[in-house]
Amino acid sequence: MRILLDINVLASAMITKGKPKELWLKAVKQEYDLISSRRIVSDFLEVISRKKFQHYVKEKDIVDFLEAFNTTAKLVDVESKLKVIKQDPDDDVILATAYDGNADYIVSGDKHLLKLKEFRGIKIVSASEMLDLLK
Repeated sequence: MRILLDINVLASAMITKGKPKELWLKAVKQEYDLISSRRIVSDFLEVISRKKFQHYVKEKDIVDFLEAFNTTAKLVDVESKLKVIKQDPDDDVILATAYDGNADYIVSGDKHLLKLKEFRGIKIVSASEMLDLLK
């Protein structure tokens, strides 16, 4: 199964114990193929480096997470230029990466993406729903 974890899921996996962390650990154990792109990694770094997250993560935590991410994720070259989410165009990179990476699922906590439920055959689910599907 090919799964893309949205930036908000990756950030949650890094700072909390819970369903996003469970999903992340399943990726590390190679229970599914984690799909991503350089742009998602870049956006993730920008998000996790924000001041509001400084209480939860140290620079070493980010470095360790990225090392694990780099050995776990399959990075996709994104060529599609999609304009789907008018309310939040930054979400389009998630859809384009999933599409170009032939993902089966996008796991997100983003209301704009979850509202779609599916995009070009790719199901969009919450972390909880994905964990149920992986059982």
